[in-house]
Amino acid sequence: MNSLPVIQNILFIDIETVPQHPEYSRVPERMKRLWDKKCENFKEDKMPYEFYERAGIYSEFGKIVCICCGYFNDQQIFVEEEFYGHDEKAILLSFKNLISNKFYLNNKVLCAHNGKEFDFPYISRRMLIHNIQLPSMLEIAGKKPWEVKHLDTMELWKFGDYKSYTSLDLLAAVFNITTPKDDIDGSKVGETYWKNDDLQRIVVYCKKDVRTLCEIYMRIAQVERVSFPLVNRELLI
Repeated sequence: MNSLPVIQNILFIDIETVPQHPEYSRVPERMKRLWDKKCENFKEDKMPYEFYERAGIYSEFGKIVCICCGYFNDQQIFVEEEFYGHDEKAILLSFKNLISNKFYLNNKVLCAHNGKEFDFPYISRRMLIHNIQLPSMLEIAGKKPWEVKHLDTMELWKFGDYKSYTSLDLLAAVFNITTPKDDIDGSKVGETYWKNDDLQRIVVYCKKDVRTLCEIYMRIAQVERVSFPLVNRELLI
């Protein structure tokens, strides 16, 4: 796919999110009422507190605990940068600093799996909630579609078909991309954070997804597979 950006101009990202509170009973009353209202739209016959483990996927009720990034530097080395911790605002500011300093040129692009529906809007909304000015890469209001520098591997895989959701794990399987065996998946991130207090385990899971995302992009773009000599930079916040 010659029209796609060269891999050296792409910042691959993945985020992990959790409910803002460890359990439903800890939610402030105003937000609890709004969560109850939102749960009326869910089809399952459950009480709002039973749905609260899902709160992390909604930017109004969840928060980001980890942003993992990967990119190829001038020496073709895959650089990993992870921002994680309990201070969401600090995580977002660190991520903003990365893209503002290294991915500000017009030929630079952000890439995530289901990024246009989840990662990019979630990050943008949480930045606004924390009163952080959006970096140009996330400021899409008023821009023409071709001016928005966002790539989404799930959208690329659809080839215009809007009927289905294809997970990162499924694409890795069909492309025969080997991924490490993990003891958690996306549905367990909230529990791992709040009940097990194991943020590092979440970071490892998120980091794996970024490497998988990069390999999937190379297969979809039909570019020569690049090896993964690694430089890792972690920032615990």
